[in-house]
Amino acid sequence: MALLLIRQDGKTPQWLNAFKFQDTKIECYNFNEPHPKEKITMALVWKQPHGLLGQYENLKCVASMGAGVDFIFEDPSFHNGLLMTRVVDPLLITDMEEFVMAQIYAHMKGLYQYQIQQSKSHWQQNPYLRKKDITLGIMGMGVLGSATAKALVTQGFNVFGWSNSKKQIEGVTTYEKEDLDLFLQQTNVLVCLLPLTPETNGILDLSLFSKLPKSAFIIHVARGPHLVREDLIQSIDQGHLSGAAIDVFPIEPLEENDPLWVHPNIYITPHCASISSPESVVAQIIVNYNRLMSNQPLLNQVDTAKGY
Repeated sequence: MALLLIRQDGKTPQWLNAFKFQDTKIECYNFNEPHPKEKITMALVWKQPHGLLGQYENLKCVASMGAGVDFIFEDPSFHNGLLMTRVVDPLLITDMEEFVMAQIYAHMKGLYQYQIQQSKSHWQQNPYLRKKDITLGIMGMGVLGSATAKALVTQGFNVFGWSNSKKQIEGVTTYEKEDLDLFLQQTNVLVCLLPLTPETNGILDLSLFSKLPKSAFIIHVARGPHLVREDLIQSIDQGHLSGAAIDVFPIEPLEENDPLWVHPNIYITPHCASISSPESVVAQIIVNYNRLMSNQPLLNQVDTAKGY
């Protein structure tokens, strides 16, 4: 019985060290180094090479290193006979709340425009928004979306939430699937925190943007394929959307020649809204590994039929 770590960005040693520090009894291996394939029962992964999971005949569970799991579903070597888990971590939740708030305040006070003016040595005071001018709509009311909504309510914002099924969150007006148009009509700052499923793939498109009020602003911190890039650019260039802050992309790193980089009203960050900390996350992976070994229900298990 052993655990395999799979990621390709050079951060695997940090995760291995976290396991060694917290539990020396668990056998952990780097997929890039020699290891006994027949002993692997759990794989802890982040954007693993497609097809790799099929090499482990005794694999029982695939655990994401983060909150997202879409990259696991995209791997043809993953099958429904395998269990899947994701990370639910207080640090990730707080990080997301703070990042979304930072983007909202930057939009309200026009801070990105002042950066552009600074690059041109141009001094000009601009009008700005106040909280009373903002109606925040959060698409996706899972763990991150619900927590972010609650945090924004405490800041005094008017917050709406939209999800497949209606949620009960104090201070938040929530809508369910069939009420999407009503939700959008009232939202002038839209935050996307949806899971990526076949239904939500490409949901941020021209049709959706057209239902938002004129000058609405987009904050996209969910998954890259939610967004139709060309539709976003068109909606901004035509003057319907005022701009967008984008943290996630279908291909990462974002290619150097991508037009999003140079658009004056699109603000790019490198998928940094909420980054898993090995020291924080490893503890729950160890709990699930031990549960797996003793045939107990896993924490934070993904419903593979729903995709989240």
